[in-house]
Amino acid sequence: MSVFHQGLLAPLDKNNVDTDQIIPKQFLTSTSRDGFDKALFYDWRYLDNGELNPEFILNERRYQGASVLLTRDNFGCGSSREHAPWALKQYGFEVILAESFADIFFNNCANNQMLAIALPSETLDRLFVLAEKQELQIDVDLAAQMLRSDAFDDISFEVRADIKERLLSGLDFIGVTETLNANIQQFEDQLHRERPWQ
Repeated sequence: MSVFHQGLLAPLDKNNVDTDQIIPKQFLTSTSRDGFDKALFYDWRYLDNGELNPEFILNERRYQGASVLLTRDNFGCGSSREHAPWALKQYGFEVILAESFADIFFNNCANNQMLAIALPSETLDRLFVLAEKQELQIDVDLAAQMLRSDAFDDISFEVRADIKERLLSGLDFIGVTETLNANIQQFEDQLHRERPWQ
């Protein structure tokens, strides 16, 4: 079994979570990709005095260290900021389960080595119930496209072939292009021989 990830699931039972909720605009001042974990879900995680909000579900002790996020429909909608997957990744999330994702956010996740899995609402409902009752550890078998746990029967999921290949190989878009460097160099050398004036 090729396990892409093993981790604790945390439930965020919200539809239409946009990128401004994932990471508010005041934290978009850096492109270094560092330090965004503290800003994740900032308006929900913190009170006005800066202390953690005890009523926000991800602040509950039983979900600390979670790396699989369970949420609802249209996750990552709104602006196209890549800081959103950066913040999720730096917080510790490697896999996101939702009914659907905004297209740009979905692609940004894949490019940052995060797996975004779309599941039917009925399946999500069952997982939310289980996550409330017990600590839910999940194995994400990307090669077999299967979610596994002692708490439920195997759940199959779909994933685009190109994303699957990139995640299993650990490559982003640039990394995939770099695998073609030899072909690119060969083309450029041949072009130079045939058209030395260019």
